Amino acid sequence: MLFKMFNNIIHSTIGLFHTLTAILAVILGTVVLLRKKGTLTHKRTGYAYCFAMLALNSSAFFIVNFNGFSIFHFFAIVSLLTLIAGIVPAILRSKNWFRRHFYFMSWSVVGLYCAFWAEVGVRFVGNMREFWWVVALSGIITSFIGAIVINVQAKKMKFR
Repeated sequence: MLFKMFNNIIHSTIGLFHTLTAILAVILGTVVLLRKKGTLTHKRTGYAYCFAMLALNSSAFFIVNFNGFSIFHFFAIVSLLTLIAGIVPAILRSKNWFRRHFYFMSWSVVGLYCAFWAEVGVRFVGNMREFWWVVALSGIITSFIGAIVINVQAKKMKFR
């Protein structure tokens, strides 16, 4: 029974890799968001998050859905660009680097949560008519909550 359920969710080796890196990225991203910033633990966990996200986004392009390039591949590109926009300022320490790092990395994690909830919803929706509603609503709700949390944290850091 468990194997059949697992087989219905994970369809290939690349799907398994994608799922495992997604789980790792969600855990690491959550830890980075919740822990104190600027510590050695934050930096190490943050780099691990970045590598997990690079693996996750890379593997997304080997998953074929809807007969080729789809909106999910588009969002993998957006995710990759957000990740790069968040990590480069921290590495280069350019002017206002911390603000850019904070916002882009926070939105990187929110985007990951959006993908997570969309994926969970899609796995439990039986038909395509409801599929897009689940994806859209989960993304909108998660982004709305994420924006509130990011803005509250930004106020604490006196960014706003």
